[in-house]
Amino acid sequence: MRRAIEHIPVGQNHAAEMRGTVTLAFADRHRRRIRLYDDAGDAFLLDLPHAVRLGDGDHLKLADGGVIVVRAADEPVLTITCAGPIAAARMAWHIGNRHTPMQVLKDGRLRIVDDHVLRDMIVGLGGVVDS
Repeated sequence: MRRAIEHIPVGQNHAAEMRGTVTLAFADRHRRRIRLYDDAGDAFLLDLPHAVRLGDGDHLKLADGGVIVVRAADEPVLTITCAGPIAAARMAWHIGNRHTPMQVLKDGRLRIVDDHVLRDMIVGLGGVVDS
């Protein structure tokens, strides 16, 4: 079985031969050691020295040469608009208090993976949700 032994972040990619791609959801991209299947259905062992957050475009160096390219899966998200920066900070606190990963966009909006329970909470707190 192929073994991926090194994580190479997207900005540090080198010219190794591409041996496949693996598409993973956000929740599945923080790993150290697990059996995965590339997009062609072929198994490989992710065997890194420590857990890393795999990003879209990162490379996984294979022990026998070549790389597998990581792709972020398309996922439904909620984009949250708040009345202002204080309301956004309050909303971010409530989301973070539920241990939910969140992205803060440059324009001050918040983004999370779609969840109907959190959607109801956000609307109840005065946030505007855009899917």
